[in-house]
Amino acid sequence: MDVLLTVAGISLAVLGLIDMFHSLLHPSGKGYLSHLVLSGVWRASRATGHRLGSAVGPAAMVAVILLWVALQTIGWALIYYPHIPGGFMYSPGVNPADYPDIAEAIYVSLVTLATLGFGDVVATDPWVRLASPLQGLTGFALLTAALTWFTQVYPPLSRRRSLALELKGLADINYAKTLGEVDHAVATRILDTLTAQLEKVRIDFTQYTESYYFQEEDPDLSLARQLPYALALREAAAASPSKDLQLSARRISVALEQLAKKLGEDFVPKDENPEDVFAAYANDHGQGTQG
Repeated sequence: MDVLLTVAGISLAVLGLIDMFHSLLHPSGKGYLSHLVLSGVWRASRATGHRLGSAVGPAAMVAVILLWVALQTIGWALIYYPHIPGGFMYSPGVNPADYPDIAEAIYVSLVTLATLGFGDVVATDPWVRLASPLQGLTGFALLTAALTWFTQVYPPLSRRRSLALELKGLADINYAKTLGEVDHAVATRILDTLTAQLEKVRIDFTQYTESYYFQEEDPDLSLARQLPYALALREAAAASPSKDLQLSARRISVALEQLAKKLGEDFVPKDENPEDVFAAYANDHGQGTQG
């Protein structure tokens, strides 16, 4: 029984570490458990009409971090449990008989994970003494990972908002309808800039999947709201007699198709038509499509 508990504890702790690795360090940017939590919180928010607003993304990330903490706490508690209380020395005034063994194991695990070092319970079992510093390192890594995760999500959000504002500005002046009347070199440069921004957003959705679950309350900053106008720009450029504009139209078309493919694979119902994918993206974020 002790061996089974130890194996189960190691499995839970390793499962949490693997999920952290895939969420923060792997190029896919998506851990299996973290993705389930993020998408679950998002579905709950969408069912309530996104009443949490822009708080849903941070709330989902906090839920994932709490899951990682729980996996490490419970996993290491199962490792310590067979050694409670005989494998530990207690400070005067602390009677281990006053506490259930499982509660004591969880307490030791939490204190070690948080690297608090109260000193009221000290491991004496050789194997526990060897293992407990590893949990302390895990706790330090978990804290660092949580801070890093929150820091790294905001640059992708800034790039997405910047693209949304750019599209909104072009839509406000009805740039698609006047595309054939402006200087073609300027129009080509604008379309190529949009193409580069679209490609960066697609990479962000790949490497920072958690960024999808940040809902914008301001429609001007919502890429889900403004993205369809890029399709109008593409159509206007493709209809232009200018070869340069037609080439830019093909480039932005590829970027839009690749972005739609990424959204369809990971976030919204898959469809071969970018227009339908972007409409689903807008609906998922509680945004009407741009007229």
